[in-house]
Amino acid sequence: MPGLILVGAGPGLGTSVARRFAREGLGVSLVARSAATLAQAEAVLAPYGVPVAVYPADAGRPSQLEPALASAVRDHGIPDVVVYHAAVVRADAPGDLTPDELAETWSVNVQGVLVTALATIPGMQERGSGSFLVTGGLPHPLPSHLSLSLGKAGARALTSMLADHFGPHGVHVATITVAGTIAPGTSYDPDVIAEQYWRVHRQQPDAWETEHLYDGAPTTY
Repeated sequence: MPGLILVGAGPGLGTSVARRFAREGLGVSLVARSAATLAQAEAVLAPYGVPVAVYPADAGRPSQLEPALASAVRDHGIPDVVVYHAAVVRADAPGDLTPDELAETWSVNVQGVLVTALATIPGMQERGSGSFLVTGGLPHPLPSHLSLSLGKAGARALTSMLADHFGPHGVHVATITVAGTIAPGTSYDPDVIAEQYWRVHRQQPDAWETEHLYDGAPTTY
């Protein structure tokens, strides 16, 4: 089965999301920059007995990301769900980054979302079903995290536009915005947050959310 394509398969929430979908029997295609990261995530998924494939690529470089996604679609078919979780997470205040450095963060935080969407959503549109979910964060911009605040704001705006464009054709596009610091054993435990991705993916069209804000409070189906 086509299953999940996860871009940004790092430890923590990325791996938790992959594990949550694997629990439901979906095959998983993992995209990440580091071979070591991919191997670690692949090992975590091994006990679930689902097909797992890995595709090394830097989410901020279309010359790597586009062929990786094309290979995943060619190898496994149009996915049921795509999760874009790649991001450059760093503390930087106004004046800390050169224009080139800011552009580099933007290429991962926002440009990669669009590259991934254009590589996967048209196939979902043709089929008439599928979910495209983007990890959001920092609903309130912080001057101590300028590049991430700009990137997450841009990603949410882009996701909203993609939802307006593709939603009428059967593709559920949404942002899962995490409004706190992810930490195991808290209400922001990555396994708890991963449940939100599965919940949003399973929403019926008449109940689709474009943005789900997870603020640490329990969520009912």
